[in-house]
Amino acid sequence: MLTTLNTSYTDTRAADLAWTLGREPLPALATLDLELAGAQLQLRLLGASHQVLLEEEQGRCSETVACIAGSSAPLPVGVAERVGDWEYEFAAHVEVLSPRSFAGRAQELLALVSDHPHGLAGVFPGSPHAFTAMLARRHEGQVHWRTWHAYPQDGQLVATRTRVGVRMSSAQLSPSGV
Repeated sequence: MLTTLNTSYTDTRAADLAWTLGREPLPALATLDLELAGAQLQLRLLGASHQVLLEEEQGRCSETVACIAGSSAPLPVGVAERVGDWEYEFAAHVEVLSPRSFAGRAQELLALVSDHPHGLAGVFPGSPHAFTAMLARRHEGQVHWRTWHAYPQDGQLVATRTRVGVRMSSAQLSPSGV
């Protein structure tokens, strides 16, 4: 799903993004509710980037990547944490592209996400390449999502990957059960 976000471009630099886990739902400009094999997932586009809310039998998880007033924690390269019975893994990467490469990559990502049944993308007014896009899936019992935050004025594209799943015991991991 592709939408135009009727708001000003709040997080105007990749360096302004911060990551938080467990934050309450923030006001969203656009949402996409998904059911992925028993997992309730809500992708949320904020004026300041994104939030994902996950709810399953095992509990709840909330990830926020946004420019949040009063937050000084930078976007981490990687995080691995326990959230209740879940293992949570997050990774972020900032890619710097030339203006031509940036425009092509932006078009490619927007086409991929807007045509996907589990995708949500929002374009900010003023630039067709200023966007936040999100894509989710369930694979091997785990919920995965990817996000992209575009900063055309700096040629920066922030990509994140998240995986949340129930921790498997060593008996579950071993083919013989030992």
